[in-house]
Amino acid sequence: MALESHMPAPVCLIENTKGQLTVNEEALKILSAIRQPVVVVAIVGLYRTGKSYLMNKLAGKKEGFSLGSTVQSHTKRIWMWCVPHPKKPNLTLVLLDTEGLGDIEKGDNQNDSWIFALAILLSSTFVYNSVGTINQQAMDQLHYVTELTDRIRVTSSPAAKKVEDSADFVSFFPDFVWTLRDFSLKLEANGQPISADEYLQNSLKFRKGTSQKDKNFNASRLCIQKFFPNRKCFIFNLPTDWEKLGQLGTLQDDELNCKFVQQATVFCSYIFNNSKIKTLPGGIEVNGPRLKSMVLTYVEAIRSGELPCMENAVLALAQIENSAAVQKAIAHYEQQMGQKVQLPTETLQELLDLHRAIEKEAIEVFMKNSFKDVDHLFQKELAAQLEKKRDDFCKQNVKASSDRCSALLKDIFNPLEENIKQGIYFKPGGYRLLNQKMEELKKKYLRKSRKAIQSEEILQTYLKSKESVINVILQTDQTLTENERKIEECVKAESAEAAAKMLKKMQWKNQQMMEEKEKSHQEHI
Repeated sequence: MALESHMPAPVCLIENTKGQLTVNEEALKILSAIRQPVVVVAIVGLYRTGKSYLMNKLAGKKEGFSLGSTVQSHTKRIWMWCVPHPKKPNLTLVLLDTEGLGDIEKGDNQNDSWIFALAILLSSTFVYNSVGTINQQAMDQLHYVTELTDRIRVTSSPAAKKVEDSADFVSFFPDFVWTLRDFSLKLEANGQPISADEYLQNSLKFRKGTSQKDKNFNASRLCIQKFFPNRKCFIFNLPTDWEKLGQLGTLQDDELNCKFVQQATVFCSYIFNNSKIKTLPGGIEVNGPRLKSMVLTYVEAIRSGELPCMENAVLALAQIENSAAVQKAIAHYEQQMGQKVQLPTETLQELLDLHRAIEKEAIEVFMKNSFKDVDHLFQKELAAQLEKKRDDFCKQNVKASSDRCSALLKDIFNPLEENIKQGIYFKPGGYRLLNQKMEELKKKYLRKSRKAIQSEEILQTYLKSKESVINVILQTDQTLTENERKIEECVKAESAEAAAKMLKKMQWKNQQMMEEKEKSHQEHI
């Protein structure tokens, strides 16, 4: 697959540089290219608990995420590896391996809390990895979960902040998976075998009492139950002898504890089959560019001293995607109009009908690519741009028709122009001959240009430009009879009638444009 060639190994997504979280541009470019929906699996836990090994297994590789073999934390950042989903070909699996929490060399609880919060916000499945059993020490190490409501906001509304409860967070929190490494106990309760899930559920039971010690005991348990209704637990035996743990990434499966290999296979199968597509409120599926936008929005909020806010992330994403949706719709309109419209059209209505049909397609393109267009601001922008495009096409149509009619008129009337220049009509009876020739040429022009929308306008403009010359010929012609004077009066009357007809036609075009605007308005509604 293309992604494998693009991502032979993980890249840093977010790092902590001198106490400031920064985003890696290379990782953002990779996300920008992923158009498929993404399943995002993030893993957190104390350093040196074997998180990276599990993530490499999910990637289908022995090496990739750094395993390390010393007590020093290797993963100082959030690392990202995008691979084709092994079970669902139309999805991309995005693996996020977080820096080891509780690294005493860094001594930065603030950093740990933000890494934990970002893993929650970005993932659709959140894996918490720990060593041993679920005892009070393991719960205490998971204290970051109790800080989530102080680290994350659902809405930016000041009034709503005070009433946010667990239900608001659950709507966009990921599924929770607890992996217990090097587990050595028997899974039993009251002498009866139990599943790993039942073991987790029993471990989350509250202690009765109201003392501070009881409250501390219950705090993490309460948060896990409230925020993560979908929970799963996996246990793993020690993978190999202690002295070989540092070589875990190089050992073949037949060199490992067979139970551990089977447990890892079951874990991977569960993640592949049950991890959901990352979605935003409203069921909006997240792809690579959307995940990129979320990363940038959340990290920028943290850098500026604000709390990452789901609503703000969605609005920021909507701004980006709705702007792009407008451009896609306009591009579709321009492409289709360019292909289907041959200027000049025979009538204005023909052009308006084509515009309306393609405008409808453009609106559909916008609706398909947009979401959360608050107050329809972007659709209104699209409507304004489409209206301008329509008006531009109408102007181009008028010009194309005018150019064609002008060229035709020039070709037909050119011999007459030459005869006038040579003085042929400046003689007794010349005015009558000129009128006859003019009527003959007008009929010829109207026959050839009858389907051009500017035909009459161009003709009337031309005739008006020749009035002064015709009047001179009229004045020099001393042989006018009474009958010819009546003809002259008829010519003037015809000219006035043509002007009135042209005015009426202009009013009709304006009415057509007004009706078109109303039809366009209704289409957008």
